[in-house]
Amino acid sequence: MNFLTIGHRGVMGVEPENTLRSFVAAQEAGLDVIELDLHLSKDGALVVMHDTEVDRTTDGTGAIADKTLAELRALDAGRGEPVPVFEEVLDAVRAPLQAEIKDVQAARALAGVMNGRDLAERVEVSSFHDEAITEIARLVPGVRTALIASRYGPDVVERAVGAGASTVCLNIRRLTLETVEQARKAGLRIIGWVVNTQDHLRLVRALGLDGATTDYPEIKRTGRFTA
Repeated sequence: MNFLTIGHRGVMGVEPENTLRSFVAAQEAGLDVIELDLHLSKDGALVVMHDTEVDRTTDGTGAIADKTLAELRALDAGRGEPVPVFEEVLDAVRAPLQAEIKDVQAARALAGVMNGRDLAERVEVSSFHDEAITEIARLVPGVRTALIASRYGPDVVERAVGAGASTVCLNIRRLTLETVEQARKAGLRIIGWVVNTQDHLRLVRALGLDGATTDYPEIKRTGRFTA
């Protein structure tokens, strides 16, 4: 399998994260997959944003869940970009997507879109939450899922297998050879995050990972030549 480079919230190191501008830039840079985050608005729209609140990435304040889509649309998500919904991303770029969901409720909303647009092949669904992965797998036949972990031990492999995930997305700062070997024995694909330097890249290549999530498009160009 080729080494995958995954654009973190698009290319958030150079463009406003989780915006159409960022996703288009990731595609134009040739990144293999584009990662994004999904929350539900007050009226049930699949909003593309990382935090539960809008404060950090927009000119607004408050929780996403307390705002309607129209209210979210009125915000500036950076450089004049509006807050997108998932369906807009599907239309704006052709690249495969990795969609991170925060809870079971978002999983159910995403399942409706994926089944309606036949997206099981194009969209891999990821989450920190085992139950969200289990739920999307129940609702979308053939969907590929990934368990994300930041603080973890070797038990992350058992968790991923139990949730039916085919991939683990692991914080490289806690990654050990033991965990990599256990994941391989379980037949799991391993993605490292966040890989933003040549040292990070050399580490994930030395460990034989399948790919890297990065904030910067340069990792795509250099990743092919780093052993």
